Amino acid sequence: MRVAFATLGCRLNQFESDALERMAQEAGHEVVDAAAAPEVVVVNTCTITHEADADARQLVRRAARSGARVVVTGCWATAAPDEAAALPGVALVVGNREKERLFALLGEPAAERVHVAPVDLLRRVRVARLRPAPDPQRSRAYLKIQDGCDYRCSFCIVPRVRGRSSSVPVEEVRRQLGELVAAGVPEVVLTGVHLGIYGRDLRPRATLAGLIAELLPRLGDARLRLGSVDPHEVDDALIGLLAGDRRLCRYLHLPVQSGDDEVLRRMRRGHTAADLRELVPRLAREVPGIGLGTDVIVGFPGESDEAFAATHALLAALPLASLHVFSYSPRAGTDAAGLSGQVPAETRQRRCAALRALSAAKSRAFAAGQVGQTLPAVVHRVRHRRTGRLVARADNGLTVLAEGPDARLGRSVRVEVVDAEGRDTGGPRDGGPIALGRLVD
Repeated sequence: MRVAFATLGCRLNQFESDALERMAQEAGHEVVDAAAAPEVVVVNTCTITHEADADARQLVRRAARSGARVVVTGCWATAAPDEAAALPGVALVVGNREKERLFALLGEPAAERVHVAPVDLLRRVRVARLRPAPDPQRSRAYLKIQDGCDYRCSFCIVPRVRGRSSSVPVEEVRRQLGELVAAGVPEVVLTGVHLGIYGRDLRPRATLAGLIAELLPRLGDARLRLGSVDPHEVDDALIGLLAGDRRLCRYLHLPVQSGDDEVLRRMRRGHTAADLRELVPRLAREVPGIGLGTDVIVGFPGESDEAFAATHALLAALPLASLHVFSYSPRAGTDAAGLSGQVPAETRQRRCAALRALSAAKSRAFAAGQVGQTLPAVVHRVRHRRTGRLVARADNGLTVLAEGPDARLGRSVRVEVVDAEGRDTGGPRDGGPIALGRLVD
């Protein structure tokens, strides 16, 4: 069969789509672009917001119009399997826990179209065994080490579609990393739903820092990057690794969500504003040049003007490189959707604009602080659309534009930062701070 893939959502979904592509090829199918008349289109969906649900439905309808059989999988498929199955052109709906059986299910008689195991929030299940697959169109590869979440943040639907936290055993992660290193991938990104609680379910118990310490000697010429880690889960061991081993990228994304303790309590987050106030300066002090980003949800129910001012003041005072700013919207199935004190849309928009302006200023400041520094970086496989320059992602998250030949695309380099452009869109998909530089090797 000719199979195409379409992916919405997070890095974890991208890892799983890459793994499914590899699975399709190993089963003898041909993976093609959506424009190349596929017979089957696999749509890997997200359900983090109602907007994500709408995007999923739109993508399924678009795929069906091509005449292909459509397979819907991912988080929206798990949350609303009957709705997904009712869309025209949908041949199969596969839940998150059944992704590893997707192509076997596709080959079975079409009598049973929905394969979505109910998520049991009281029981852990084995992580789907999906093997990593480097994408030739990207310079980085994702490595899934964990799935699910044991937390119950009041705004989040993810535990209901991913289940309880389940960790990939250390020896399996080591083996999968070896495959990526052997394939010549210059950068591996550890991904999961909740990285900070990696290993708590394993016997013997493991930790994120312990896993990283196991992986670093096995990287060869590659480097390792972390996804998001909650502030209260950044421990001394992890800080020591960030400070002491340049094979681990000097970048952390800390999803703080709010800088007001009452809002954090209503969100049911595991940290306080004081945790961030203490952690971020410590990281900047002990890991020189580190890039630090955060997520902020604006307009959460009950966020008063004073609470927002506290958030703005805290984030303004911290040495952060960028903010990903999200406007809160009620999500059916979450406890927050029923909370009192919903914030008007105009107020949310005004607050978002203020934080995005702050993010742009912080990105400019971070980029300016790197001028004169020579940084390890990995070059993207596609040039910058506007300037035609190489796009190099430094270990600390700074994007550096530089002149250079095509031979450097997808390769590890060293770049000297010569000028700070500092652009930052301030939105959920922003690329963070940008600077201009030159290759030094």
